[in-house]
Amino acid sequence: MTQQRITVIRGDGIGPDIIDAATQILDKVGCDFAYDYADAGLMALENHGELLPQETLDLIAKNKVTLKGPLTTPVGEGFTSINVSLRKQFQLYANVRPVLSFKGTKARYEDIDIITVRENTQGMYSGLGQVVSEDGTEAEARSKITREGAEKIVTFAYELARREGRKKVTAVHKANILKSTSGLFLKVAREIGEKYPDIESTEMIVDNACMQLVMNPHQFDVIVTTNLFGDILSDLCAGLVGGLGMAPGANIGGECAIFEAVHGSAPDIAGKNLANPTSVILASVQMLEYLGMADKAEAIRSALKDVIESGDRTTRDLGGQHGTTEFTQAMLERL
Repeated sequence: MTQQRITVIRGDGIGPDIIDAATQILDKVGCDFAYDYADAGLMALENHGELLPQETLDLIAKNKVTLKGPLTTPVGEGFTSINVSLRKQFQLYANVRPVLSFKGTKARYEDIDIITVRENTQGMYSGLGQVVSEDGTEAEARSKITREGAEKIVTFAYELARREGRKKVTAVHKANILKSTSGLFLKVAREIGEKYPDIESTEMIVDNACMQLVMNPHQFDVIVTTNLFGDILSDLCAGLVGGLGMAPGANIGGECAIFEAVHGSAPDIAGKNLANPTSVILASVQMLEYLGMADKAEAIRSALKDVIESGDRTTRDLGGQHGTTEFTQAMLERL
């Protein structure tokens, strides 16, 4: 069997620390991956004069599976978001954001297990027609939803639900006001839902969904929604289980997939051995599931659960006093 090659983008700030923790864990559990390291973000800007060098794009395309640390896109005109660029370049139409409760965190709820499936290439973030008038007094942006795009993301959500034995898919929308774009999405969601009689289909207006997630999050299982709403709701869901440090993300297309920590690069604690690597460890778990290595994924998730629950060498954000290396060591000892 050919050795699986993984493109690894260590990222900016705390990225290298947490990515190195994840690769150590993947090696310990016996994955036998070959890693091809590539630059992106500020590191790439310094080394290559651009945020997303062609060599990096070539490696992502070649290996088809990428593990990515947080990247910094400099603020200001002339810099396009690296994440948006990657999603467009590789048509990574599905953004999959699971949140899972771990005992031992400072989370507000227990027993949360929700997956948000966000359409990743259309809607308000499609980059269409962002215009500011010459005098700076008016700004305009366009949103575009296609039937094909809606069908792909909703079908993805139902197939994910069926594969993982989940019972319910909730389509979140704003079709009462945005009758064109959100209306088309909801129409398609209803049509697709009928093809999956084994799964309960519900729908919810986005503002109500925000309130319900705070008041009664246990009613949700899989949420499927458009780009802007998904961006907001997935972070809200992360807040239910202790914040972005506990939440991974996968960006999945027909050919390629990129798995990432969804939090920022935290330059203030970079290189200080303080970062909690949980988000990127869970992204590695998503990657293993994508590659059909469910047993290894479960071994890592189980070890992580035990480390956090027992408070063994946990980081400060988890109520401990330890650093990234100690946390990683506690993980390695359990694998």
